Amino acid sequence: MGMRAGQSNSQDGSIRIIPLPGLPLFAAGDDLGASIADALARAELPLADGDVVVVAQKIVSKAEGRAVRLEDVEIGEPARQLAAETGKAPALAQLILAESEAIMRAKPGLVIARHRLGHVAANAGIDASNVAHEDGETVLLWPLDPDASAARLRQQLQGRFGVEIAVVISDSLGRAWRMGTAGTAIGIAGLAALIDRRGEADLFGRVLQATLVARADELAAAASLVIGEAAEGTPVAIIRGATYIRAGAPGIGPMLRPRREDLFT
Repeated sequence: MGMRAGQSNSQDGSIRIIPLPGLPLFAAGDDLGASIADALARAELPLADGDVVVVAQKIVSKAEGRAVRLEDVEIGEPARQLAAETGKAPALAQLILAESEAIMRAKPGLVIARHRLGHVAANAGIDASNVAHEDGETVLLWPLDPDASAARLRQQLQGRFGVEIAVVISDSLGRAWRMGTAGTAIGIAGLAALIDRRGEADLFGRVLQATLVARADELAAAASLVIGEAAEGTPVAIIRGATYIRAGAPGIGPMLRPRREDLFT
């Protein structure tokens, strides 16, 4: 599919961010796409052409069976060393190492890792919030391939509603040199991660030299205003009226800064 500008669904350029109610608690093997489609139908909220469906990583990981009980993890010596250095549970340290391409920084209470997918995140994106622990302490790993997960959801939802949409899988990540977390895209389908505005003129006629807009992250952050991080139980939002570049490929990759351009590690 070629690239073309997404069309705003509003006449005045405004956008709507709509939380999707009525979703169940998800477990391994659940049909996430069907559940989202059914919830949209119950809410009388059919998808429209150009909508962006933002889905919290946690429910994707749960449905894809990415929950791991810490007591089931086999711990190696490097993990024991990382645990001793940071105070993390040895089983968690093992999972962090298994999910990581490299450990960027480690100190008591903190591990910053380059995830195997290229993202830099605390604990390699592993999270224990909003996970049931009845059968022992459990954590969630990221989906094996978030772009592929987004593509499957997009295909299901487009088939159900007969429109062309985009899907963003988001997680709340910290940012370099900033406090706090913000919604961040870790997988996308149906849109370009970046909008390249280099060569365009600003209000005063100056040609933009280095302006790349992280549109996938902007959409994830916008959706996080209604997607709950605690007990809200609202893991999906619909963004209607957003402008983006429609694209079939190549996923989130172009957003990840090449390591040769990393000035800090």
